[in-house]
Amino acid sequence: MADQGAEGVLSPWLQRRRFAAALPYLTGRVLDVGCGSGALAGRLKADRYYGTDVDPESLELARSRFPNYVFSSQLPALDERFDTVVALAVIEHDAEPGDFLKRLTAYMRDSNSRLVVTTPHPSMDWIHDVGAAIGLFSKHANEEHEGLLDRATLVRAGAVAGLRLSSYRRFLFSANQIAVFQKEDR
Repeated sequence: MADQGAEGVLSPWLQRRRFAAALPYLTGRVLDVGCGSGALAGRLKADRYYGTDVDPESLELARSRFPNYVFSSQLPALDERFDTVVALAVIEHDAEPGDFLKRLTAYMRDSNSRLVVTTPHPSMDWIHDVGAAIGLFSKHANEEHEGLLDRATLVRAGAVAGLRLSSYRRFLFSANQIAVFQKEDR
C-alpha cells in the first residue's frame, strides 16, 4: 500500500503532528526508517538524509518527489552511522519491539546519537480502530499493528537494545507518544 500517510482523511494532519513532535530531536545525519513517501525528507537537507521503507510504491513516490535524496528498500550498510535514527509510527508494526530497536541501534554514531520513535498510545486503540473503520485514518496501517506500546513497554524495549529513555511525552491529545532513546552509558 503506497503512502499510508495520505490514506484517511486525517492521516496527513496526524503525520504533520508526528513530524512537529520529532523535528526538535533530529540533528546531524538522519536515518528515516519507514520513510513512506518521503514527507520527512522535505524538512531535512538531502546530504543529511537516508530514507528506507519496505513498500516499493512509497519509495517510487518518494524518489519522484525528492530526487536529490537517498531512498532505499533496505537499511544501509552496517558500517554507516547516523546522529539520529527516526522511526515515526513504525515500532507498533514490529512483533518484537526490543529487537526492532536493537537493529536500529547498530546505526547510531555514538552515545550522543538519538533514536526517536513515535507510536500510538494503547489507551487510545479504540480511536484508531473506529477512525480506520470510517476512513479518518489509514485502514492498512491500523490492520498492520502488531501491538501498541505504553511508556513502560517502550522502556523495556529500549533496555533490550541497550538504550535508555532520555525524553518521553504524549501528544495529540495523549493519543500518541514520542520516545527519545540514547545508548546506555557503559
